[in-house]
Amino acid sequence: MSLLELTAVIFGIICVVLTIKQHIACWPTGLVMVILYIWIFYEARLFSDVALQVVYIFLQIYGWYHWAKGGNRDNPLPVTLLSWKARLAWGLVALLGTLVLGYSMNRWAAASLPYWDATAAVLSLIAQWFLARKLLESWVVWIAVDVLSIGIYGVKGLYLTMGLYFLFLGLATAGLLAWRKEWRTA
Repeated sequence: MSLLELTAVIFGIICVVLTIKQHIACWPTGLVMVILYIWIFYEARLFSDVALQVVYIFLQIYGWYHWAKGGNRDNPLPVTLLSWKARLAWGLVALLGTLVLGYSMNRWAAASLPYWDATAAVLSLIAQWFLARKLLESWVVWIAVDVLSIGIYGVKGLYLTMGLYFLFLGLATAGLLAWRKEWRTA
């Protein structure tokens, strides 16, 4: 555990709590967390996670913009659902993305846990995209990512980050319930 990891964990907790509350400050707070985790994951040789954090920089900026401009002053961006066809399509994207990234990380990067790391990375990208679009399914995907990440970070000895993902699991469940309630009342 390092001071850098502790700082990233604190920003991560603040980010998710703000996201559950649908507060736009979740995006700049998340941006700080992402930048810190680039270095942490590089040192742990979790290269899919490094690449993921780089992409997150752009998704954080996009989400910040979309939440600010996607709704209007009287009606903020609403929580919505994917169609069944879209869910199937995204499932196929997840499978193919995981296979390609896992193979690449295994073959060319000498990554640790390449397929597990790739699965978490691909699902995280999908979940973050869904979150930026305010899709209820984002929380379901985050729950899957959190469960997988707990195992990965435990194996890699990143115990503080593993603890963060246990907390994220609880927060993602709370986010799912809160957003579902809002979706049903809308």
